[in-house]
Amino acid sequence: MSLLHARTPYDWQLRSRRLALGERTLLMVIINVTPDSFSGDGHLVQPVDDDPTPVSTVPLTALRQATNQLAINAAINALDNGADILDLGAESTRPGATPLTSEQEQDRLLPVLEAVLRERPAAILSVDTYHAATARAAARLGAEIINDVSGLLWDLEMPYAVADSGCGLVLMHTRGRPHEWRKQAPLPPDELLPSIFGGLCEGVVTAEAAGIDTDRLVIDPGFGFGKRGKENFTLLAQLCRLNQLDRPILAGLSRKHFLGEAVQTLQPHGLSSADSRRMATVAGNTAAILAGAHILRVHELQPAREAAAIADALLAAG
Repeated sequence: MSLLHARTPYDWQLRSRRLALGERTLLMVIINVTPDSFSGDGHLVQPVDDDPTPVSTVPLTALRQATNQLAINAAINALDNGADILDLGAESTRPGATPLTSEQEQDRLLPVLEAVLRERPAAILSVDTYHAATARAAARLGAEIINDVSGLLWDLEMPYAVADSGCGLVLMHTRGRPHEWRKQAPLPPDELLPSIFGGLCEGVVTAEAAGIDTDRLVIDPGFGFGKRGKENFTLLAQLCRLNQLDRPILAGLSRKHFLGEAVQTLQPHGLSSADSRRMATVAGNTAAILAGAHILRVHELQPAREAAAIADALLAAG
């Protein structure tokens, strides 16, 4: 009996176009305009330790321009090397991160979005935000997708913002807020999937009640978002069960902490967070595709392309 889970094909309705899902794995590349993302890949310029220039004397506009250019370069490079979607984010959701106002978020994010679309007008851009005001502003500038890690829970205007914009929506399951994650009681394995399934069902109902058509929805079970350690492996092992929601699945395992924990005893000391999770991410991404994921959200494009090529070939053969 095959352990592969064939993907149901879907047409994902975005703001201005439809995107075919299922024939091959699509890759959404993360562009973090932040200093403190989960994986240490933020593109916000920080002072160099041995730079004698006091931070207070560096013009804010110069720092912003340098920050924007780093993010723009990363975005263009990803598009030119095969990224299907770019996911622009300006606020870290790691535990302990300082929340941003929607105005602060937009100051970081919108100039990058505009610049990328000037350079590559046909690019499909997603905006990683839970702020309705940011979603509206990004859609006006050309974003096609809103990626709400809160699952429409943290800003009650978000469902209506997405509905009005016509954007596609990535609806993620999140258990609690980031500052609560480290203190949350663990969920027994037999309760984990029902909890995630129920939360996603509620999100779909909320979206549809606000006027978001079902064909605009992609679901994301939220690896690492309110799931600790081995709970994420339970989720990955049972990911195929989310096909019962009859919506495409996005999986975001890239550089997640639980992957690093699983391999840390096998590795030499001194590796950076990103390096220590590189091969584990490839393995996790491959498993997610074989379990039915339509889209991977990734930091490193080339390893993800190769993992997807092998997994897609297996699905085609199986």
